Amino acid sequence: MFNRILKLSFLLSVLVLLVGVKPVESFSGTITYDSKSFIINGKRTFITSGSIHYFRAPRSSWEDILLKAKLGGMNTIQTYIAWNFHEREEGKFTFDGNADIDYFLSLAEKLGLYVIVRPGPYICSEWDFGGFPSYLLTKKGIRLRTFDPLFLKYVDRYFDRVIPVSYTHLTLPTN
Repeated sequence: MFNRILKLSFLLSVLVLLVGVKPVESFSGTITYDSKSFIINGKRTFITSGSIHYFRAPRSSWEDILLKAKLGGMNTIQTYIAWNFHEREEGKFTFDGNADIDYFLSLAEKLGLYVIVRPGPYICSEWDFGGFPSYLLTKKGIRLRTFDPLFLKYVDRYFDRVIPVSYTHLTLPTN
């Protein structure tokens, strides 16, 4: 239960900003806000965000897409993580090729973009089954999108795999 609470608190933070400047271990700045904007390292920062879902485009185009977003005035990218894109078969997760979220986040960092990561588990996003893996429908008695222990067992397993990948790029405020 504590792991679930810890995971949910991570996911339900006011805003999950993955700052494309420094990894967690070396970030020593501050992130605050007032009624006008975020203040990052003492500098007023207006978040201009666009959605780019890495799983909708081939990996070879990600850098170009991110660069165009930046040139178009975006300083932040919002992306979902589609559970069924990473676990197409029960228990078999993939994070390579077009599913390499670590590479996508690294590209955003390289370009100096912030990223808001939305890992779900349900993403809607006009995506098959809202991002849930279809094998969940084979689980007798499962109640999706509830606090059903059977459902949460699978959500926990998914979060155990996807949060560490995202977390390596997370910048946390120091105060």
